[in-house]
Amino acid sequence: MNKVEDYFDINMVLMTIYSALETVREEEKIELVYDIEPTVPKELKGDVESVTHILTQLLMFVFQNTPNWEVICHLRAPEDFLYEESITFEVEDTGISREKAISFFEARLKPVLERLDAKASYDDVTAKISISIPMKLHDLGNRRYYRLPDIGMLGKKVLLIAKSKIVAESLQKMFKYFLYEVDVGAEAYKERGSNLAIYDIFVLEDNLLTQGIEKLVTKVQEKHDLKFVILQEADKAQTSNEAFISAYLVKPVMQESIYELIIALYEEEIKDRQIKGNAGKPIINMEKYIIDAFEKSEEAYIQMEKIKEQIVSPKRKETPVPEVNLDDKNAMVLNTEIALEMAKEAGVDYKKLLHDFVERFDKSDIYFRDIAKNKAVWQIKEFAIDLEQHAKVIGAERMAKLAEKISLLFVYNNLDMLPVYTGKYHLELKKLMDEIKQYLKIHK
Repeated sequence: MNKVEDYFDINMVLMTIYSALETVREEEKIELVYDIEPTVPKELKGDVESVTHILTQLLMFVFQNTPNWEVICHLRAPEDFLYEESITFEVEDTGISREKAISFFEARLKPVLERLDAKASYDDVTAKISISIPMKLHDLGNRRYYRLPDIGMLGKKVLLIAKSKIVAESLQKMFKYFLYEVDVGAEAYKERGSNLAIYDIFVLEDNLLTQGIEKLVTKVQEKHDLKFVILQEADKAQTSNEAFISAYLVKPVMQESIYELIIALYEEEIKDRQIKGNAGKPIINMEKYIIDAFEKSEEAYIQMEKIKEQIVSPKRKETPVPEVNLDDKNAMVLNTEIALEMAKEAGVDYKKLLHDFVERFDKSDIYFRDIAKNKAVWQIKEFAIDLEQHAKVIGAERMAKLAEKISLLFVYNNLDMLPVYTGKYHLELKKLMDEIKQYLKIHK
């Protein structure tokens, strides 16, 4: 059976599996937690039915054979995810023997593993079971970067109390992603002097809620802005009109859940708030306070260029390097009109130039990523020069500008900026290749 590939949300797949395994989780009394690295894109392309099937089988096998009461499924991916990379699903310290694991791979997973071109492995030291599945990326920008939109949502203190240690630790990690100060468990609460008023958010598992805690939370909320959050299972989820409950957090909890929780807790409070500067100073525009990391890096680099241009030697000032702006609206991805005229004057076939460019640079973003990661200076210089020359010949104006800007990194000795340009080059190359292929399709 051939695999059918389509775009899917990995979060939704994990939630579906969590729900499907509800009965066996309850029978075995096992707590399941997902630990997803930020490098794992949210939207992927692959055979979603086969992926769901293989992960369901894996977790059911672990539940039925592990002596542990708590299971963590780790999701990992390479830091530089371009076209197709392997997503690895790992369950560590399973307590399951090698013989039993290998038998499971052969008897239950082999057909699906072959269909997905996936690999299953077992680690003798940690009894870790891993499955690596090749998947494609839909959008380079669709990463797990969660940035709180307002300064009023930053700097919170959180108290987490849950029956399961791994659940509490998982939640702690997710809140710490936003640089929150997090205390876990009753002991940490006691060490703070048993003072609930020092916290901004209190997360408590529903089966630990008592009348005494209700009264304590209500009393603290009379004088302090304490958000009280109930953690509960999806199948037992129920809401209450009790005023002291601020929100509900439903398992399985993922980073996106915590992000949405924080937004829900504080969006009303910051909606009409304005941050005013001192007299004579402009009001801070909070919409620009949290900006995309790439844009921030770009701004920093442009500013650095301007500063260095002011302090270069007189000799260099005679031939200043022009500032390159990739967002120049006049720069086209593929200016075929001008390129055709140039090709005609040179007596060369423009379509051949395009074919040559595709043959030379298709998937070159992977090569550029590798040499940039290794800071292979000469290879990067040669690549940038070669790219700029060939881009200009075919009228790829934006690509030529990008190649020129990469070259400027060497002029100003700023190789630390290289990682920024690997992603930018991937996006620009994809746009250019799409336009070239479209042009060649029309002008066969």
